[in-house]
Amino acid sequence: MGMLKTVSEAWKVKELRSKMIFTLLMLVVFRIGSNIPVPFINREYLAQMFSGDNMGLFELFNLFSGGSFSNFTVFALSITPYITATIIIELLTVAFPYFEKLAKEGMEGRKKMAQITRYFTVVLAVIQALGLTLGLFRQAIVDSHWYTFALIMLVLIAGTTFLMWLGEEINEHGVGNGISLLIFGGIVSRIPSQFMQIGDKVKAGSMSVISLIIFIIFAIAVVVGIIAMQQGTRKIPVQYAKRVVGRKMYGGQSTHIPLKVNQAGVIPIIFSLSLLEFPITITYFFPDSKFYDFCQKWLMPTGNPGVWVYSILNVFLIIIFNYFYTAITFNPVDVADNMKANGGFIPGVRPGKATVEYLSRVMSRISIVGALFLAIISTLPTIISVYSGLNLEFGGTSILIAVGVALETVQALDNQMLMRRYQGFLK
Repeated sequence: MGMLKTVSEAWKVKELRSKMIFTLLMLVVFRIGSNIPVPFINREYLAQMFSGDNMGLFELFNLFSGGSFSNFTVFALSITPYITATIIIELLTVAFPYFEKLAKEGMEGRKKMAQITRYFTVVLAVIQALGLTLGLFRQAIVDSHWYTFALIMLVLIAGTTFLMWLGEEINEHGVGNGISLLIFGGIVSRIPSQFMQIGDKVKAGSMSVISLIIFIIFAIAVVVGIIAMQQGTRKIPVQYAKRVVGRKMYGGQSTHIPLKVNQAGVIPIIFSLSLLEFPITITYFFPDSKFYDFCQKWLMPTGNPGVWVYSILNVFLIIIFNYFYTAITFNPVDVADNMKANGGFIPGVRPGKATVEYLSRVMSRISIVGALFLAIISTLPTIISVYSGLNLEFGGTSILIAVGVALETVQALDNQMLMRRYQGFLK
């Protein structure tokens, strides 16, 4: 109810209403482009390519593109090159002093990193377009002339570049994070077809009404759990000492450091799925081989005991990657140094090394909760799908991303309304 109230109040403000309408129009443009097919493609062959249940990494690409990948439309590459470039640049800030320096240079440094990310996105788009055109989709291309391949590659690269521009336009003139909203739009667009499939199964008798009710209850519980976990924080109290500068006294106030329970977001799931789905993706090219039979039995989530091996490995990798990515995004040394420089301290903890150790210990404890939560959300729908016979395309990862983006967008609206209230007070 709070989310709906925030949206309704924001709609009454002319400036915010314009931003919301602009964001919706950009999402409409995105969905229109997602249905424009790439030329010179045999659609019947394409449908046969993606008719199986196990698509490996292709299912992950299809998730981010909202079905554009399997339909090979102009947005088939989606925004994944930009996401990959952003993650790599973020990791480079830990490994290379140059990028670390840019990250600490404020607005100018962020602009420079954004520019590098754009260039890197185009490079990755060229590589992926080359791989798809000359590799995976080569047999689906009806004309084998070199200019046909060049045109298809150009269309794919232009599609990703346009989406990158679209996301930045939403950031500047709309509401929320543009790239996240594009992924959100692709995921949500698949909900109607999922509901239609469930409805057809109920009518055909392959799914009972009781199973449908249990599924709805489970879906609601998952959404509620995701919201609670996404909003969950551990507040570390911070006290600032009083100091006199000239004739004025500064400090003395109390505040807190909010440590998010799910600090890494959905990144650990993406990393884990990328590793687990890689051998399954290889079997896509070798359907009649011993390697395919091995993966079918031991590694595929539809195999037996493959579903349990897949699930156990998924839980293990998500926990590992959660700690890894949390260590990159949260640096207790920097937090402790900033607190000490401003005269702040945690009550009962000495500034300096003791503060670093305390923050690291607290983050380590709450990270295991976030990691187990991500593991359950990612793994449970897979097991349910296997033993219930219900193909959950809109699984835990999709719900996690969709709910997370929705909460982030509503929070952005709330922040903008709060800023307007402060501006009105100052006037």
